[in-house]
Amino acid sequence: MDVFADYGHAIASVVIFTLVVLFLAPFSALAKQGKGLAPGATPEQDYADNAYRLNRAYLNGTETLPAYAAVTVAAILMGVSPFWVNVLASVALAARMVMLVVHIRGIGKPNSGLRSVLYVIGWACMFVMGIMALVAAF
Repeated sequence: MDVFADYGHAIASVVIFTLVVLFLAPFSALAKQGKGLAPGATPEQDYADNAYRLNRAYLNGTETLPAYAAVTVAAILMGVSPFWVNVLASVALAARMVMLVVHIRGIGKPNSGLRSVLYVIGWACMFVMGIMALVAAF
């Protein structure tokens, strides 16, 4: 498995992102339970509500993780430059982690603020990795 050693940062970033989403799950559930919501229910869409922001951060992670894992793994399997895969995966992870803090703490505006900028940075990194994997495939 030496072939994957050069992608250590990218592989670690997928694992870290997964662990963060798994870590958020029970806290989101507890916050919703504290509001008396049924399992699977969503808090009122009020950005001032901590339970809403925590649930939204968790859901955003679960929505993004499959795409993040898919393009990162595809880029690794297609032999895309380890340097670029590691950089893009690490920047995407860093943007997601900062976005998580911004989201949970309610920093800035709900729309078109710092959270949105961080989302786009992570999205752009994933998009570029996906394109690189496609180019390498053909």
